[in-house]
Amino acid sequence: MLIKDIYKSKKPVVSFEIFPPKKDYPVESIYNTIKSLSDLNPDFISVTYGAGGSSKDRTVEIASTIKNKYGIESLAHLTCVSSTKNEIDEVLKDLKEKNIENILAMRGDMPSDPDFDFPNPLQFQYAKDLICRISDTNCFSIGAACYPEGHVEASSKSEDLKYLKDKVDNSVDFLITQLFFDNDLFYQFMEKLYLMGIKTPVSAGILPVLNVNQMNKIVQLSGCSVPPKLKRMLDKYEHNPEALKEAGTAYATEQIIDLLSWGIDGVHIYTMNKPEVAREIISNTSKIRKALAEG
Repeated sequence: MLIKDIYKSKKPVVSFEIFPPKKDYPVESIYNTIKSLSDLNPDFISVTYGAGGSSKDRTVEIASTIKNKYGIESLAHLTCVSSTKNEIDEVLKDLKEKNIENILAMRGDMPSDPDFDFPNPLQFQYAKDLICRISDTNCFSIGAACYPEGHVEASSKSEDLKYLKDKVDNSVDFLITQLFFDNDLFYQFMEKLYLMGIKTPVSAGILPVLNVNQMNKIVQLSGCSVPPKLKRMLDKYEHNPEALKEAGTAYATEQIIDLLSWGIDGVHIYTMNKPEVAREIISNTSKIRKALAEG
């Protein structure tokens, strides 16, 4: 089923994100995570794609398992900045052959290897270029990323919104936000989308904070802000992993309850491959989601 049709048929859409295991670990190590998440009946599960396509084979394999073994729609991430058109076409062919109908199209991060062999000249400079390539196949529902606080590389939020409008105008069916910790910033972002005439469904990306070092790295890479309430929580429980896990899960739950009350199209939980946290959040919000589904 195309994810764009899921958004048309229900609200709120609930989805999870997982990432392939590192290359030194067997791909089978992710299967218990998938099984645990499948019991929660998500509307779809997305699978990330490493910098430079470093996990592309595993991404396709895992997305195929989600769809063809567990009967859950899978969303395969696909990045393009380090790829040729022929390489992208091969991945699209592979996805289609494995019955995967949904792609999250992104430019992608630059590979960390300084000797990485980029196409010269680059054949895909922006996510829009990839979106157009996928759209030409007429085989997939296309999602794109959006950034409530602006992309870290954008010169301004207005420039970032312009690029987002370009993506949406080139056949993007739905959007998933980068993680954020301040719902008010998200609501301000949605108001700007409305004023620009962007009516594409948006899922809010929520990350339960479970590790301070990981959190600091994410903030550095994404540029997202940390509200005082969350900062106090991190400082208080930095050296108490179990307490931080409980507090981080509670904070994410509060965010989601507020978003559901506002009327969000969907919630996308960055699970960090920890299904027990996703399970608790789903349990904490079950009655509210049921009430919304029943109207």
